[in-house]
Amino acid sequence: MSLADALEGKDYVIKEILTEDEELNAFLFSLGCYSGESITVVARRKKNLTVSIKDARYNIDIQLASAIIVQ
Repeated sequence: MSLADALEGKDYVIKEILTEDEELNAFLFSLGCYSGESITVVARRKKNLTVSIKDARYNIDIQLASAIIVQ
């Protein structure tokens, strides 16, 4: 399931990042968003999500959330 389909307030574990863009992978890694890390959807809006990774909050768009596969 992708992060775009995740429920608010529930903890998930990142399974993989599905993107061919190495720059985007490096950016996500710098945020702490990588395989095996815990992630929580804090809030959902029309075109973006607020997520919590390692006690920090970030806003990401739905397209990016769709590339993050969680379990």
